[in-house]
Amino acid sequence: MNWTIEELNLLFKAYDVRGIYPEQINEDLVYQTGRAFVEVLNIRSEAGGPNKVLIAHDMRPSGPSLVSAFARGVCDQGAEAILIGLASTDGLYFASGKLHLPGAMFTASHNPAQYNGIKLARPGAAPVGKATGLREIKELVAEGIKDFQGPKGQTSEQEMVYEYADFLNSLVDLSQIRKLKVVIDAGNGMGGYTAPKVLQHKNLEIESMYFELDGNFPNHEANPIEPKNLVDLQKRVQEVKADLGIAFDGDADRAFFVDENAELITPSAVTALIAERELKREPNSAIIYNLITSRAVAEVVKENGGTPVRTRVGHSFIKQVMKEHNAIFGGEHSGHFYFRDFWFADSGMLAALHVLAALGEQDQEVTISKMMKRYNRYFASGEINTKVASPQQTSERVKDFFASNFEAQIDDLDGLTFSTDDWWVNVRASNTEPLLRFNAEAKTQELLFEIRDRVLAVIREDEK
Repeated sequence: MNWTIEELNLLFKAYDVRGIYPEQINEDLVYQTGRAFVEVLNIRSEAGGPNKVLIAHDMRPSGPSLVSAFARGVCDQGAEAILIGLASTDGLYFASGKLHLPGAMFTASHNPAQYNGIKLARPGAAPVGKATGLREIKELVAEGIKDFQGPKGQTSEQEMVYEYADFLNSLVDLSQIRKLKVVIDAGNGMGGYTAPKVLQHKNLEIESMYFELDGNFPNHEANPIEPKNLVDLQKRVQEVKADLGIAFDGDADRAFFVDENAELITPSAVTALIAERELKREPNSAIIYNLITSRAVAEVVKENGGTPVRTRVGHSFIKQVMKEHNAIFGGEHSGHFYFRDFWFADSGMLAALHVLAALGEQDQEVTISKMMKRYNRYFASGEINTKVASPQQTSERVKDFFASNFEAQIDDLDGLTFSTDDWWVNVRASNTEPLLRFNAEAKTQELLFEIRDRVLAVIREDEK
């Protein structure tokens, strides 16, 4: 089958390949992508590459068939395919980092059941995004790939999940923590596969929810950034009087937390907590945070002698900036947490270990809500998306509004950010849809509501 650039543009996103199976992403596209992956990354040994590709998949029903097609493409281009089977995305990153091999993870993360996709990595878990090879892979698939004339590669299998579990536990020690009752909602995703292997500690009483692997997501979507998908977890935390609740997304590279009162702990607060822990271990280090993370993160980093470094939204950007600064840790508002000791990659499970350790090291009377209180210093809007005819024109209108009404600093690191001592606002266009994304934070709730309502009125002016 021949694929046009226009068709592929719908599937090749900024950080991965993703679409509906089998109408958009299917075995033929994946086969060609596997061949192109070998060529663009110069994976064959004669090109100086490692001649091997790691391939893993999540619990989606289409995963094994797509893995088989991708492996066939890799082998037809003369490289070896190593199948590591079921894995979380951070499990694939672990394998890529530990073995220093390129990899492909078949997952559509938190998307509904009909989707599947591929996250690609260079050796050492380095991301393959639009600016780091994904564009070239797409273009090669569209152009057509020359048949490799040498010997075909072979396929083998290698289990990595127990090494993954041991490695994470070597980074965070839970052996001396107090007893904790923890509810974990895996959402029928890969957290149900990895959590029992990682969290085998005598002082953890785990209440499991939806650990059965089921890519049809019979209970709720595995997307904990949506409040409706946390309702079951919040209810169970209260029912069993748990100390903490944890929710993983479908491929378990993101983690969200709720306290003993079933209230969401913001990812910004989690970022500040882990940053403080990592700075105690290695003082004077850099900490990365994206520009829509709370100001509290930078404040906590400075208070603990670290260097806060602000970056754009998106894991490819964060990983790149982390390497540039040799940052020990980085966090995002979306529940992604990145670790230098994990090849600068993100791991929801490693973040969960840090939160469990931080709570478990406290005296018995210290709850997670008490512990997190000092990281919650501002009021945030959360992300509000508005469909607009032209994100660029609407952004200019917002810029004019701020210029006329406020003495605010303006920067364009990612979209437009307007800030004063009392608040900040960021508006930025979606990479994939005609949406303008709004985020804001302020010292008081009243001020937040005032700024939010005034700016959204400007954004939605065309709707009148």
